[in-house]
Amino acid sequence: MSVFKEVQAATWKPQHFLWKVENKVATVTINRPEKKNPLSFQSYGELRDTFRELQYATDVKAVVITGAGGNFCSGGDVHEIIGPLLQMKMPEIIAFNRMAGDLVRAMRNCPQPIVAAIDGVCAGAGAILAMSSDLRYGTARSKVAFLFARVGLPGCDMGACALLPRIIGHGRASELLYRGRAIGGEEALRIGFYNELMEPERVLAGASEVAAELANGPSFAHGVTKRMLHKEWDMGLDEAIESEGQAMAISMFTGDYRRAYEAFINKKTPKFEGD
Repeated sequence: MSVFKEVQAATWKPQHFLWKVENKVATVTINRPEKKNPLSFQSYGELRDTFRELQYATDVKAVVITGAGGNFCSGGDVHEIIGPLLQMKMPEIIAFNRMAGDLVRAMRNCPQPIVAAIDGVCAGAGAILAMSSDLRYGTARSKVAFLFARVGLPGCDMGACALLPRIIGHGRASELLYRGRAIGGEEALRIGFYNELMEPERVLAGASEVAAELANGPSFAHGVTKRMLHKEWDMGLDEAIESEGQAMAISMFTGDYRRAYEAFINKKTPKFEGD
């Protein structure tokens, strides 16, 4: 018996979003289409816990996150989150913001690449979920908005001031966070927020295909790449080069590295197993 914690994510039964695992790809579907898929206190917490546990899931090598009914996520529910927050005292509000921030930490710290399939409304905390993913595939009709300024709040929510400039640059991130305006899919692609635009009926399937490609690749190596992309932003060049050298050395002891070599010398396609 392994002394390390191992779980089978296919058996999980979340209460506040849809969940399925097929062929090493987990799909998270925010499922409140009648209200454009807003988040509640409960869904924040359950999403955080799910992404935390994914580091132990042996049957998941990539994740897709999407929304039901033609929208991605409209942010925090006005009646279930915004209204109650106005009645809370400072310690309770700080606790909520920490929980919301922990969801972003969990997404960035889980080793599996996260692929977002975005259609329709992607606003507020929904835009944060998209931002916190590794790859984003959208539609021309989608609308992305970091709309905190429009409700009287600063744009520094859930790591936006740290992560968004990394994706689209400081100037563009500043403009979106100050103005809170929505951008369509074409602009989101042009400024680098989206990796690709797809037709609405195709976006989930396309994102799932990318996730399947990653899941069937060298998943240990992908986990190292994700961690280094996240951590090296705070490093100087010398530290980054040393850290990458150590990470590369560790990865050269994996079975996937040997399989790739043996496949190359035998003129075959490697079959990666993630070990």
